[in-house]
Amino acid sequence: MATGHLTIDLGALVQNWRTLDAMTACETAAVVKANGYGLGATRVADALAQAGARQFFVATAEEGAVLRRSLGPEPFIGIFSGHMEGDTPLLRDNDLTPMLNSVDQVLRHVESLPGRACGVQLDTGMNRLGLEPQDWSALREIVVGLGPTLVMSHLACADESDHQMNLQQLQTFREMTEGLSAPRSLAATGGLLLGRYFHFDLTRPGVGLYGGMPYEDALQTVHLTLPVIQTRVVEPGETVGYSNTWTAPVPSRIATVSAGYADGILRAAGNGLTLFSGGVPCPVRGRISMDLITVDITALPEDPPHLSLLGGGNTVDTLADAAGTIGYEILTSLGARYERTYTA
Repeated sequence: MATGHLTIDLGALVQNWRTLDAMTACETAAVVKANGYGLGATRVADALAQAGARQFFVATAEEGAVLRRSLGPEPFIGIFSGHMEGDTPLLRDNDLTPMLNSVDQVLRHVESLPGRACGVQLDTGMNRLGLEPQDWSALREIVVGLGPTLVMSHLACADESDHQMNLQQLQTFREMTEGLSAPRSLAATGGLLLGRYFHFDLTRPGVGLYGGMPYEDALQTVHLTLPVIQTRVVEPGETVGYSNTWTAPVPSRIATVSAGYADGILRAAGNGLTLFSGGVPCPVRGRISMDLITVDITALPEDPPHLSLLGGGNTVDTLADAAGTIGYEILTSLGARYERTYTA
């Protein structure tokens, strides 16, 4: 086969959720937006539901409808984007709970789905989504009258534990929600790791479930092996790949593997990326192209049938560092051409 093989360890993912849940004294939800961070939302959510998760979050109503068909009628499914124009039938027919985040959305929900469940998102300083303090003051009584199932906000700098913004947002959230009886939620993965003062009634881990930072102790959930299509010897002075970006200093054995930026292996990683054969590192030589990567296998005693990109010595954050990005982008970019296997 000329396609890579992506193995998704649902057992590791479930254990990550259980470990994070054990760090709190409150409910622990699971964020499965962006197709379960690229790993398959329905497979991920089904495994977590069997493990005991009862609350899930996605970005859009369309994602929520797909998840509802898989999970059945009981679990809570929250929609981070709120109640957008055109969402009403999806929200109603799939029993989805929008996190209302603007004056327009509050009014739209009151008018189109009176009496139906909703939550509310507050802006505590990130300036991305949520009712700002002045709008919240004006609408607070109306929103409280809707009986929100959750009042939430989102931390901007939770991956930096000593950042002053964390305490600033915590204080603002406390002030904006003082006196409310509705459940409150401030923490995703990073906030959960900041400690109990950030936990409130519900935490919403996302990337930590999938093995990404800032959860340093997370079990790795993804393993990716790429088939070797061809090997060759490159003589000193010869170049490899587009634009002659790597020149062989000594006789070198080069393997061409079947994958590239069309499969979510970011071109920016380039020569900073290393693949593995067992525990032996095999550095990328030359540029990553659309479908192919050239790798130095000189250190191996014989030509391998495949090389490992995720697993072995690499995590999603190792790949992210090589490309100057974050693990979230690596996970959500994993290509559709891979053969996928799910393990428990």
